[in-house]
Amino acid sequence: RPGLALCAGCGGRIQDPFLLRVSPDLEWHVACLKCAECGQPLDETCTCFLRDGKAYCKRDYSRLFGIKCAQCRAAFSSSDLVMRARDHVYHLECFRCAACGRQLLPGDQFCLRERDLLCRADHGPPPDGAAARGPRSP
Repeated sequence: RPGLALCAGCGGRIQDPFLLRVSPDLEWHVACLKCAECGQPLDETCTCFLRDGKAYCKRDYSRLFGIKCAQCRAAFSSSDLVMRARDHVYHLECFRCAACGRQLLPGDQFCLRERDLLCRADHGPPPDGAAARGPRSP
């Protein structure tokens, strides 16, 4: 459809013999499809991500909009294993007790206070009513 399409980047008519189509309805001049953050050309060799009408390279999209570790604030890669506590997500190596630094493993009991993870030994007894009723140890 050269000559009929309007470029989502510059708004001009695409008269070129080639155009780049992103998602089903956005078409771009080959020269206009660039990362809105770093300016890297985005073509058939580079993955393109859209947000609010702007195109981003994978690195910048992940940095700007991806989920970040609640401890170190770094982004996750697709191969990272993660730990979750409520709505917080952590790298495995960042899932540590804030008091003693011990790494918490799957199955470990812990407490989340504010943004701090605390292991069972460091968070003390649960507040009244928070534990299931049962025999108490002295």
